Amino acid sequence: MKKILITGSNGFIGRNILNELLPKYKIYVTVRKKFFRERKKTYKNLSFIIFKNYSDLNLKLKKIKVDYVIHCATKYLKTHKSDDIYELINANITFGNIILENLNNMNVKKFVNFSTVWQDFDGKENLPFNLYSATKRAFEDIMRYYEIRLKKISFYNLYIGDTYGSNDNRNKIINVIKTRINNNKLINIISKNLYLNLLNVLDITNAIKVILKKNIKSGNYNLTNKNFIKISKALDILRKKYN
Repeated sequence: MKKILITGSNGFIGRNILNELLPKYKIYVTVRKKFFRERKKTYKNLSFIIFKNYSDLNLKLKKIKVDYVIHCATKYLKTHKSDDIYELINANITFGNIILENLNNMNVKKFVNFSTVWQDFDGKENLPFNLYSATKRAFEDIMRYYEIRLKKISFYNLYIGDTYGSNDNRNKIINVIKTRINNNKLINIISKNLYLNLLNVLDITNAIKVILKKNIKSGNYNLTNKNFIKISKALDILRKKYN
């Protein structure tokens, strides 16, 4: 049975990837000790790497062997305050760097990282929209350093935009619209002609399966819905669904 290390498994995307892959893979997930809670239901294929700090994580990663790493962990802030800088750097750069440093030791064959379209704001390459997207861009540069030196490992950056799906509790556009509809509140939109590209999380899990199973070339890949939806149509669909 192939082995996978997944970071950020408590997040929306990471949780869906974990649930989808768990039946067919032996999976390790990273969890900070202060956030760890015993699960009511345990799975024989699931193991927890519980760490107190990054030094502890570094030591524990040296003790496991995995075929693939799926790096979903991230700290998202649309706008930041000065007090947020330390946490953003640690979560989006330092944490992932420790994983990268241990790839060779863990015998990893493929490393998958999730990036954001906000790194290229307004369609302009390398123009981060905010500090969050700047840290994601910086991590890609660090990935590139390891990619040059670890020739036997394939590296993938998957760029995603707006996502949605079942059991999504995030403050994202679909949930914002649903909440306002349920509370009978006014929804202001810039234009009825505004189009959205919304990607279902199931399409993301399918993309991960393709990368794991097939000989996909290392590189950057955009995960998008091939069909754009008019926001007015999205509003009509949600109004009907939620009466």
